[in-house]
Amino acid sequence: MALSVGIVGLPNVGKSTLFNALSDAGAEAANYPFCTIEPNVGIVPVPDPRQDKLVRQIEPDSVVPTTVEFVDIAGLVEGASKGEGLGNQFLTHIRNVDAICHVVRCFVDDNIVHVRGKVDPIGDIRTIETELILRDAQSVEARLDKARKYSKGGDKDEKRMAELCAKVLAQLEDAVPARGQGLSEDDRELLKDLGLLTLKPVLYVCNVAEDVVAKADEHPLVQLVQAHAAAEGAQVVTISAAIEAEMAQLEPHERDEFLAGIGMEEPGLHRLIRTAYGLLDLITYFTAGKKEVRAWTIRRGTKAPQAAGKIHSDFERGFIRAEVMRWSDLLEQGSEAAVRSAGLQRSEGKEYVVQDGDVIHFRFNV
Repeated sequence: MALSVGIVGLPNVGKSTLFNALSDAGAEAANYPFCTIEPNVGIVPVPDPRQDKLVRQIEPDSVVPTTVEFVDIAGLVEGASKGEGLGNQFLTHIRNVDAICHVVRCFVDDNIVHVRGKVDPIGDIRTIETELILRDAQSVEARLDKARKYSKGGDKDEKRMAELCAKVLAQLEDAVPARGQGLSEDDRELLKDLGLLTLKPVLYVCNVAEDVVAKADEHPLVQLVQAHAAAEGAQVVTISAAIEAEMAQLEPHERDEFLAGIGMEEPGLHRLIRTAYGLLDLITYFTAGKKEVRAWTIRRGTKAPQAAGKIHSDFERGFIRAEVMRWSDLLEQGSEAAVRSAGLQRSEGKEYVVQDGDVIHFRFNV
């Protein structure tokens, strides 16, 4: 599924270090602004303890996890909406992603230059948000002018668009991002072609120093970001990009020892990946057998025939029914046959909405 999360932030906040840890793609990371110019792209497996448990029980020949795409985008500076720095490239690249992972610097290090001269996470957030709002205001104003022109001829659709654009523009000018304006689904659909940057969902990532990561929630800079995120209904993940990059180079057994030594149960990247995956409103269903245990990505609310189509178009075209069980039932009962005997497997038709964690066998005929 071609859905992606753009990693954004001011220069030198740890974006590329984080990306390296996520994808192990070797994206260059250096101590000067604009190190990243062209966006690096990494396809990252989504850690899923449910699949791990199914694999241990079934012992399949192969395992295929679901994935999410991360894009490392050049650092933005004040004035980007007017073309300052790498503003035009930044704004073009961010327009092409589905959600935003905003990395915020919450560590002090005199050896790492800060583009604004001081560590101020809320100021950093507002710098980027302001530039995105300014660019969106430009887009909405241009569409408003067009809608007003055509609505004079009696075009009802353009009149509706003019009213919506005027409302959105007024709030943008009051520094309210589009995602915070309470827009209806119909409104969002009308605005879809504008590709508004501030309509994209946002996840804040607090990048902290190595020595505070175990108790990061107590750090005053992190608490500032958490309060800001809570006010807009966004989520926050706290990590040390330096630690995550170091762990990414370790063998699994070495990683477990490392985590135990710093008081962590799992890498911060696992939480970040899962949270970003959820930010895209994605869920996972499984197909499970001796040959393969595979995780499949679908949008929340997807019905059974469309979910089957992710496997093969013939499955959707010739859909008959879906034989569904919960992953937890399969684990508890020990086998698919035991699940059936316990009456815990269901036969679902075309209107069934697939749930996160379903294990499904599709019946079809073409």
